[in-house]
Amino acid sequence: MSAHCCAHSHPPKASQDPRYRRALWIALVVNAAMFGIELAGGVESSSTSLLADAVDFFGDAANYGVALLVLSMAAVWRSRAALFKGLCMGAFGIFVLAKTAWSIASGVVPEPMTMGAIGLLALCANLGVAGLLYAYRSGDANMRSVWLCTRNDAIGNVAVMLAAAGVFGSGRGWPDWLVAAFMGVLALKASFSVVRQAREELHGHENTGMAHGHTHH
Repeated sequence: MSAHCCAHSHPPKASQDPRYRRALWIALVVNAAMFGIELAGGVESSSTSLLADAVDFFGDAANYGVALLVLSMAAVWRSRAALFKGLCMGAFGIFVLAKTAWSIASGVVPEPMTMGAIGLLALCANLGVAGLLYAYRSGDANMRSVWLCTRNDAIGNVAVMLAAAGVFGSGRGWPDWLVAAFMGVLALKASFSVVRQAREELHGHENTGMAHGHTHH
């Protein structure tokens, strides 16, 4: 999922290109909008896999937002922003798993038509963003990872649509719960990864600062 494959990306040097900046801004707006739509749709249809996919859109929007926001700031601020993003992703991952457990315990069967329709909309949104970033797929590591993440997100959207078909065909909630649990675990994994790296970077910045302080003395 996007949250994991974008976890280690840093603001791209090629961001001086105004077209790439514009593409990132469009990607940010699309992902933030889809986060809101899937969050509302997940609550409305009682679908935990839609809520889990919303977490994925949140991870992407945060990634683009952080890249644009701290582009010209010191490295320490990039690390602090990454730490905050990682903690937020972890909180959403826990929320998704808790909601999945509650749905299983209460036997709530989600509404498959809403799931499928929003899953299809999310797939179109991700394919649109992937097309927008396609020209930059062979740029630096960050540009490539951003494009690959967006492409991989489509897999999550397809999983939601398959879950919707499974719920529709069986009349049971387990396809939704299965997809949601898998995506919730991925969000938590990504959160741990991002938080660990951000803390290591912050520790490195502190050591560098202390070294500079001793040099000046």
